[in-house]
Amino acid sequence: MAGSSKKVIIAALIGNGLIAITKFIAAGLTRSSAMLSEGIHSLVDTGNQLLLLYGLKASKRPADQAFPFGHGRELYFWSFIVAIMIFAVGAGISVYEGIQHLLHPSEAGNPMVNYIVLGFAMVFEGAAWYYAWKAFNEHRGRKGYLAAVHEGKDPTMFVVLFEDSAAMLGLVVAFFGVLLTDITGLHYFDGAASILIGLILGATAAWLAYETKSLLIGESADSSTVKRLKQLAIAHEEVEHVNELLTMHLGPEDILVNLSVDFKDSATAERVEQVIARITAEFKEDHPAVKRVFIEAESRK
Repeated sequence: MAGSSKKVIIAALIGNGLIAITKFIAAGLTRSSAMLSEGIHSLVDTGNQLLLLYGLKASKRPADQAFPFGHGRELYFWSFIVAIMIFAVGAGISVYEGIQHLLHPSEAGNPMVNYIVLGFAMVFEGAAWYYAWKAFNEHRGRKGYLAAVHEGKDPTMFVVLFEDSAAMLGLVVAFFGVLLTDITGLHYFDGAASILIGLILGATAAWLAYETKSLLIGESADSSTVKRLKQLAIAHEEVEHVNELLTMHLGPEDILVNLSVDFKDSATAERVEQVIARITAEFKEDHPAVKRVFIEAESRK
C-alpha cells in the first residue's frame, strides 16, 4: 500500500510541476488572472506532493526512546499541513488576485496561448487524476466513495485525489473565464474565474482538514476489524468475557490494540499467559496491520 501511495504522489508531483511552469509562462504572456491563479494552484499542489513524500519517509522511521510507538502519525501531520497550505496559499492568493483584477482590470494578451496551455494541462492533469482515481478505487474495495474517504486510514490516497479533482475543476473554470473574456471583451470574467478557483480550493482544503483531523487525533480501526478481533479473543475457551477492546491507528498500516479480558476462574496463571500469547499471535496473523497488542486480565465490568 505504501508503494502504491508513493507512485500516486510522484505521478502527481511530476505532472503538477510541469503544468505550473507552463501556466506561469502563459499568465506572463497574456496577463490573465485566472491563468495566474491556476499557476499558483499547480505550484501549491507541487509543494504539497513534496510534503506528502516527506511525510511518507518520516513515518517509516523506527521507534526510539523518545517515540516508543514509532513515527507513523507523521504522515497524518503532513497531510493536515497540506490542507492548510491549500487554504492559506492556494485559495487565499487566488481570491486576492481575482479581487485585484476586478478592481484594476488589465488588457489581456493573445488568449490562444491560454487555450493551448489549458488544453495540455487538462490532458496531463486528467492522466494524473485517472492514476489517483484508479489507486483509490483499488484501495476502497467494496466501500462507497464517501465511506472510503471517511474510513480510510491512508490520507495520501484521498488527498492526491482531492487535489487532482480540484485541479480539473479549476481548469474548467479558468477555460470559461478566458473564453468569456475573449468573447465579450469584459475582463471581469477573468477576475471572477480566479475568485471561483480560490473558493474551490478553499472548499477542498476544508474537507481535507476535516478528514485528516480525526486521523491526527487518533482514530480507531474500522468496525469490521474491531468486530473480528473480538471474535478471535472470545473464541478461546479460557476467556469468560471481553470487557473492552480499544484500537488506534498509529499509521495507515500500524494499529495499536488494547484488550481487557475476564478469564475464567478455572484458568491457571500459566494457562492465562499461554492464551494471551496465542491471542496476540492470532491478532497479528489475521490483521498484519496490528503491530502492538496489550492484554489486561481483569474481572468483568
